[in-house]
Amino acid sequence: MLNGKANKYRISEKTVKLITEEANSRNYKPSLLAKGLRTQKTNTIGLLVPGIDNPYFANIASTVISETSRLGYTTVLVDTMGAPDLERAGVESLVSRMVDGIIVVPSGQEPDALESIDRNRTPVVLIDRYFEPTALPYVTTNNYEGGLNATKYLIGFGHRDILCIRGVPHSMPARERERGYLDALREAGLEDRARIAGNDFSIQNGYLETKFALSGSARPTAIFAMSNTILLGTIKAIKESGLRIPDDISVVSFDNYTYLDYLDPAITRVSQRISEMGALAVKILLQRIEGTGNDDAKIQLSPQLIVCNSVAHAHGEK
Repeated sequence: MLNGKANKYRISEKTVKLITEEANSRNYKPSLLAKGLRTQKTNTIGLLVPGIDNPYFANIASTVISETSRLGYTTVLVDTMGAPDLERAGVESLVSRMVDGIIVVPSGQEPDALESIDRNRTPVVLIDRYFEPTALPYVTTNNYEGGLNATKYLIGFGHRDILCIRGVPHSMPARERERGYLDALREAGLEDRARIAGNDFSIQNGYLETKFALSGSARPTAIFAMSNTILLGTIKAIKESGLRIPDDISVVSFDNYTYLDYLDPAITRVSQRISEMGALAVKILLQRIEGTGNDDAKIQLSPQLIVCNSVAHAHGEK
């Protein structure tokens, strides 16, 4: 009677009114799980990210939640902390709660478990990262293009000793940004000057690797930080070393945040189109839930290099 079908079952308006008033007085809320058992739809989706404490993944989560809410869905957020076992447990928990679909930033290296869920139980869409090869649809940044353009920009200012501080080595974004970095050096005939260090998208990783690089005699003239978190550690280490950006060392980062414009100097960075990424992932997933979508959708969005004041000509170069 509370589902708007009283007329269909010939229930009187008086009876509907009495039951509605009683339900309201008891603050009754319909069970989504019970509704899902009846209709096979709960209007909820699951979202798994590797670390909500990372501003980048917090932005992805905010975009997805805002978009799903606008379209009448509730999002259940799971923080996997970048651990494949926690990701598996989170996915199983979401499936047991009968979510209509799942958007995930994958942490593992193998697609089998997610592909099985997608094939047999619940539609899955990848965001930010993907597997190669995979049958799962995804929306991501063209990380190779971003790494290539960032490194070419530094080379254009005469830099020949560019340290690349990467994130988790096995993650797709880190691999592709590293590939772009190496190809840019190769095109400039500088492949033997490649310097890659680091193993995590963290402030500590940026700090330790920069500190180590600046302590040696072969100090880099520029640093390419693969994420905003790595960048913050890099800046701290540079300042502790008594060096100035960009007078003594140039810096380029991946990820775009407003606060980077308020640092001194403002940081040149590769901007990812997070809003479009989130909106497209939601669109693909909801179409798949309705059975109208493209199961083979694989989208890479071109990033943008935002030029600020953190890069100068290498000493002796003009």
